[in-house]
Amino acid sequence: MLKIRLKRLGAKKNPSYRIIVINSTTKREGRPIQELGHYNPKTKVMKFDLASAQEWVKKGAQPTETVAYLMKNCNADGTLNYKKKETTKLSKKAQAKAAAEKEAKAQAEAEAKAAAEAEAAAPAEEAPAEEAPAAEETEAPTEA
Repeated sequence: MLKIRLKRLGAKKNPSYRIIVINSTTKREGRPIQELGHYNPKTKVMKFDLASAQEWVKKGAQPTETVAYLMKNCNADGTLNYKKKETTKLSKKAQAKAAAEKEAKAQAEAEAKAAAEAEAAAPAEEAPAEEAPAAEETEAPTEA
């Protein structure tokens, strides 16, 4: 049975991998049938021949779980479509402070919105009162 799997390269605690097609009974660093690309998990750099991999899958080769993930998240040019998570670890005090700031900001926005609505409503009420005397003045000269 053929497998599409990773072949480990690199130094201790600094791995990099080649994506290869190999017989399932061959050892991890054994001679591959075909090399499809390379992947560095630390820098998220990948170059992968997705078309060849899909052809091997059609022929019956089984990708490992990691290679299946890489195939699924591969761009058309063979690079990894990786989105860095923007999570930061904060202490409980810092989390409470951030929540308080967020709450204060939301309250300030709500007050500003209410003030803007009040200002918009006030001129609308005054405008008809101003227009009425102006209309009477324009009518008076036409009657004379």
